[in-house]
Amino acid sequence: MGLYLILMGVQGAGKGVQANFIRQEYGIPHISTGDLFRAMRTREDELARKIQETMKAGLLISDETTNEVLQDRLEQPDAKNGVIFDGYPRNAAQAKWLDEYLASKNESLNSVLLLNLDVYTAFRRAFGRVSSADGSKIYNIFSTTDPIEWKYEDHPEGKFPPRVAGTEKETGKALVRRADDANAGAIIRRIDTYLETTRPLIEYYRGKGLLTEIDAEQPIEDVSRAIKASIEKSKARS
Repeated sequence: MGLYLILMGVQGAGKGVQANFIRQEYGIPHISTGDLFRAMRTREDELARKIQETMKAGLLISDETTNEVLQDRLEQPDAKNGVIFDGYPRNAAQAKWLDEYLASKNESLNSVLLLNLDVYTAFRRAFGRVSSADGSKIYNIFSTTDPIEWKYEDHPEGKFPPRVAGTEKETGKALVRRADDANAGAIIRRIDTYLETTRPLIEYYRGKGLLTEIDAEQPIEDVSRAIKASIEKSKARS
C-alpha cells in the first residue's frame, strides 16, 4: 500500500516547508496542482494545449480537466508509492473523484493534515515574506530582526502606495518580494477563497475520520514532529 496524504492550510501556514519535510522523510513526491498547470505551458501534447487555451481565455479550469491533469501525474513512476496532495482537492466533487480513483488502484487516503493558522497571522506571513537576492534564504519583515533591515519607501511621485524595501545585512543586497506577496488585496482574496472552498472539505474528511488538525503557529520543527506522529499513526491503521 502507498502513502497518500493531503496537506491543507491557508497561505502562510507553511505547507511548502512541511511538504518538503514529508518528501524527504517518506520519499514520496509533492504534487501541487498550481505547479502542474504552470508546467503545462511548456508541454505540447493534447492535454497541455487544452489547458493552455483555457488559461489564455481567462476561464476557470474545470473539475474534469483538473482531474485529468492529476491522473496524468499520478501515473508517473515516481508516484507509485504515494504522494502529497497540495491544492487538491478544492471541492467535494474533486474529493469524491480522488476517492474513486485511488479505490480503483486498491489504494486510499491515509491522512488529511490540516495546518491551522488564524487569518491575521496568515496575512502577516504572506505579506511580510521576502527572500535573499539569490532566493536561497527566506525571511519575514514582521518576525525576522537580526539578519535584515527594512523600511517603507514612498514612491517618488506619490502615484503608488509605499513599498517595502529591505536589505540583507550579511551581503548588503536588496531583498526580493514575490509580486503576489506584495499585493495585500490579492493575499486577502486568496485567504477568502481558501476559507470558502476549504470549510466543506474539512467537514468531509472529518466525517471520514481522516482529518488531523495541527497548530501551524508552533515552531517549524514542532509542526514537523506533529505531522510525522500523525502519519505514523495513520500507517499503523492501514
